[in-house]
Amino acid sequence: QVQLVESGGGLVQAGGSLRLSCAASGRTSSTYAIGWFRQAPGKERAIVAAISWSGGVRYYADSVKGRFTISRDNAKNTAFLQMDSLKPEDTAVYYCNAGSLTYYSDYDPYDYWGQGTQVTVSS
Repeated sequence: QVQLVESGGGLVQAGGSLRLSCAASGRTSSTYAIGWFRQAPGKERAIVAAISWSGGVRYYADSVKGRFTISRDNAKNTAFLQMDSLKPEDTAVYYCNAGSLTYYSDYDPYDYWGQGTQVTVSS
């Protein structure tokens, strides 16, 4: 079992930045990839970015390429999502997930989810 806790959400103006954190505990000795997802009201949960355990493979959704950066610190069992140049359409609840990520950037989410953190971008 892996427990995930997100933090760092909040209210920011368009063009601003936020840094989300995802702290893992439990079976952290396993080599899980981490994915960040978001869900806006009335929309399905969608992947935003993912990173392999080694950090050598990263995936970004087209809507966030060039603005968001995913990273991780395995020594601290924590993953991050740096979000720059935020837009109102980035407003959503952001979730982190533990899963697997192939070399071809195919992410398979396991049933390990955090509780989510709200990101609101005002225009």
